[in-house]
Amino acid sequence: MKKWSAFLKRFLAEKYTVILMADLAGKMSRFSIPKNIVKIGAGVAAACALVFLYISYSMLSVNLHLDEIEQLRETSMLQKQEIQRFALRVEEFQNLMSRLEKFDKKLRIITATENSNVATNEAFGVGGPSTDSENFNSTNEKYTQHLLNQLDDDLGKLGSKAKKQEISLHELDAFFKDQSSLLTSTPSIWPTRGWVTSGFGYRVSPFTGMREMHEGLDIATHMGATVVAPANGVVVETTSDNGYGHMVEIDHGYGITTRFGHNSKILVHRGERVKRGQPIAQVGSTGRSTGPHVHYEVALHGVPVNPYRYILTD
Repeated sequence: MKKWSAFLKRFLAEKYTVILMADLAGKMSRFSIPKNIVKIGAGVAAACALVFLYISYSMLSVNLHLDEIEQLRETSMLQKQEIQRFALRVEEFQNLMSRLEKFDKKLRIITATENSNVATNEAFGVGGPSTDSENFNSTNEKYTQHLLNQLDDDLGKLGSKAKKQEISLHELDAFFKDQSSLLTSTPSIWPTRGWVTSGFGYRVSPFTGMREMHEGLDIATHMGATVVAPANGVVVETTSDNGYGHMVEIDHGYGITTRFGHNSKILVHRGERVKRGQPIAQVGSTGRSTGPHVHYEVALHGVPVNPYRYILTD
């Protein structure tokens, strides 16, 4: 106890004297503070200041890190959206290529070059599920890489398909340059615009209820609509009977003939040369008919064939 009392006296022995004065003529106040207490207080204050600075720095670092993460998130989402938009463009291009292939196939049916080495359909896949912010860090990188891999694969397929299509179109171009007369004589457009109410092939007769072969297309439209020649040719027949009604028949050469039945009025005469798109008749309901329409037939060497296989326009 004596030792502790002696230590305390020595610890508090040296003091700082503080004098407080209100003004030059005012009363002075004086008090003493042990030097060691001042030192301890200064040390505690310095330690508190360091702790405060450390906490402030840590919080600032965390905020900066969070801002950086948010910026990276926004950048990544923008990149993903750009990739998805590009994927949609790839899909649109693929759809265009598919339509070109169908058109290519139709041209080859007309020109009897179906066995040539043309482009084939290949499966394309784009897109994928969207990711939310909760699983952003764990899935975004994999998802983006998946999209990039898929796009790379699709672009490779498109490149291959485009090369094949280019070769095919070069072949067709060469063929058509040599066969321009055949092309202009091929019935490749609709004779009128309307609705196909009965297709080529077997059907139930609207008159007898029996199964019968329908050797053309019935295209329904309004009375008096224009019927045009689907290709160049010569009018070989303009007749009227109980079956076809007012009928026009055109010989296009190369063994191809077309017939147009049930017209209300015929605009051409036998022996007249006509060109593709030239008006030849007006829609009616003459002969064996239930309403205004055109009965359109195509025959190859006298054998009826499906007219739709020759029509290039949708």
